[in-house]
Amino acid sequence: MSRILVIDDEPKMTYLVGDALKEAGFDVTTINNPAEAIRLIEGHSFDIIVTDLSMPEISGLAILEKARQRGDAEVILMTAYGTVETAVSAMKAGAADYIIKPFPMDELVILCRNLSEKQKLTALSSLLTKEIKDISYDKFIGRSPAAREMLDLIAKVAITDTTVLLTGKSGTGKEMAAHLVHENSPRKDKPFIPVNCAALTETLLESELFGHEKGAFTGAIARKRGRFELADGGTIFLDEIGETSPGLQAKLLRVLEERQFVRVGGVDNVKTDVRVIAATNKNLKEEMGKGRFREDLFYRLNVFPINVPSLAERRDDIPMLAEYFLSKKQYRHSHLSPEIIETLQTYHWPGNIRELKNILERAMILAAGEPLELEHIGIEDETETAPLEAAEPSLSSHGGLETAEKEMIEKALKNAGGNKTEAARMLKITRRRLYSRMKFHGIR
Repeated sequence: MSRILVIDDEPKMTYLVGDALKEAGFDVTTINNPAEAIRLIEGHSFDIIVTDLSMPEISGLAILEKARQRGDAEVILMTAYGTVETAVSAMKAGAADYIIKPFPMDELVILCRNLSEKQKLTALSSLLTKEIKDISYDKFIGRSPAAREMLDLIAKVAITDTTVLLTGKSGTGKEMAAHLVHENSPRKDKPFIPVNCAALTETLLESELFGHEKGAFTGAIARKRGRFELADGGTIFLDEIGETSPGLQAKLLRVLEERQFVRVGGVDNVKTDVRVIAATNKNLKEEMGKGRFREDLFYRLNVFPINVPSLAERRDDIPMLAEYFLSKKQYRHSHLSPEIIETLQTYHWPGNIRELKNILERAMILAAGEPLELEHIGIEDETETAPLEAAEPSLSSHGGLETAEKEMIEKALKNAGGNKTEAARMLKITRRRLYSRMKFHGIR
């Protein structure tokens, strides 16, 4: 919600203008004394200043100059026909616009709305230019029971305004789940603002979340809107909420309870209307027990918890996820062999979807435009790389474990007519382990 200061030496005018802007949803302060207005501008922050141009002692031009010095507010001048030329000159000096008295109040409301929207878009553009998107996939891919359970919860809570807490391991796609909640909510046409709480120090994170006033600290050369302010009307996504300090947790609690905050270095309350979605890969109840997470904040966030399943919990989704990632990179051989699919589905995936995406990207580079082979995937664990136990009784007659194992595999492949699935069955091992041992021995 934009804060507007209305200045006019005529009380009736400030009343009419202030009332119209308040009805339009703005946070409005009115004042009839220009000298007091100057002091107010020096000590407080405003988004828009609407001031009369011709006033005794201190003119609207002096108000404009003070606002320009502060570098915060946009200025709209109210002027009579006889001073239009002066108003035009003032615009060249930095005024945002002027309006000629008498004017319909709707016209001023539209001017203020346009300026407010312009300010928000400018700040959002600056933010999104710096923001690195790490969404695993654009639309949700998956039909496994675990995936369907999560989607069902998202569908139920999205249409409400309830606070959501997403839990799950790193790389499972918690930000994607947050996007799904936002995109299916009544707020979908408003901003979705993500914040990685683990990426910044406490001081920087506070400034990032709540903004700061000019001069609040070294390097604060201008007022900055925080992400809670930029998300007004939309959704803010607080990723890795478990990494925040107790001091910042107290300030987050106030936003959740009162829907307002104070910028760093500021004194005025800034109201905000946001939906909060938080995410963590930590067990917040354990963190509470250790005194690292506030109990009152936890219960404010944990209104509607949703677990985002790990990739190991949704193995049935791996083939379509893999095909999606390959197709998105425009890789023409996106259809994978059964051997590769089995390898992907039996791997334990400690890095979840993010790891799958990275492994496939590496495989595409190694394959150099050709169909992907098992060797390009490059994932294995100790159970797949260990020698076959059945080869040990043959050590004395074959001169060593490796030689015995190689002969066993070659014999099984021959008896199976080259069918690797059948050969693996005969050896009583998984097909994936057979591929691993074939690779070890150089058997093609």
